[in-house]
Amino acid sequence: MKKRIVFGPVPSRRLGQSLGINNIPPKICSYSCVYCQIGKTTDLSMGRSPFYTIERIVEEVDRVIKQLRKKKEKIDYISFVSDGEPTLDIHLGKEIEALKKFKIPIAVLTNSTLLWREDVRDDLKKADLVSLKIDTVDKYIWKQINKPVEGILLENILEGVKNFSQKFTGILITETVLVKDINDMPEEIRKTAEFISAIKPKKAYIGIPTRPPAEVWVKQPEEKKVLYAYEIFTEYGLNAELITETGPGSFGFTGDIESDIVSTISVHPMSEQQIRELLKKASSDWTVVEKLLSENKIREIEYQGEKYYIKSFK
Repeated sequence: MKKRIVFGPVPSRRLGQSLGINNIPPKICSYSCVYCQIGKTTDLSMGRSPFYTIERIVEEVDRVIKQLRKKKEKIDYISFVSDGEPTLDIHLGKEIEALKKFKIPIAVLTNSTLLWREDVRDDLKKADLVSLKIDTVDKYIWKQINKPVEGILLENILEGVKNFSQKFTGILITETVLVKDINDMPEEIRKTAEFISAIKPKKAYIGIPTRPPAEVWVKQPEEKKVLYAYEIFTEYGLNAELITETGPGSFGFTGDIESDIVSTISVHPMSEQQIRELLKKASSDWTVVEKLLSENKIREIEYQGEKYYIKSFK
């Protein structure tokens, strides 16, 4: 099965029905976040490189959009969200420009690590919406929770975030993921909220690990701490919203159910219920999942008492 770059649409609290672009091969990233839903980073990197041709991405987006429209599937955003950090793709800016012809808003979900680079900020300015990951502003906690590649400094990242927020004219949102006993202490949350309030995002999301994390010891914060984080964020004037469960809505079906499942779960693990709903939409049954499991294309794992399916990275 040829690797599909485009997947979904995926239901997203932030973006509605999001048609994803997986523009980074697994698992190249500048972070190896302990809560990452697609596993540990195997290739820590901070250097930008070409991975796929602009033409291939545009052609695949075009083909999938046509398939989805035939089935009357809704697309709210075309979103760069990948197996690694999207801004490591040196063609990102040109890809955004080339995709404008589809007249669908374009989003980029970034971990913010390369925003100290002017070329990355210039690329991101071309998007309609940019989501910035800001889990902490404390360098010791940052290293513990995000496990950055050697050579990146948190102070440079935060300065880059400030510079970008001052010049970006699109929709800016942030996401902060809380992990139990790591960055969920009130004094830590207050420092994070203070920084985020200064960049004035349209919305500041507070998340918790809702899918199987990279590190087995990662736990969800206590409910009272999550609610306290929300109170602190609003106290700082932020339009805060909690993400404490998987997104609403259904996954999109293009016509190739095996490819749809594998391409989606490579970046967005699906629960058993979510896969059953997609199979029903495709007029198919669980034998598709059994086949993919037997071929070692996907793996079954359990988290919080529920079965999830992720891609087997070979």
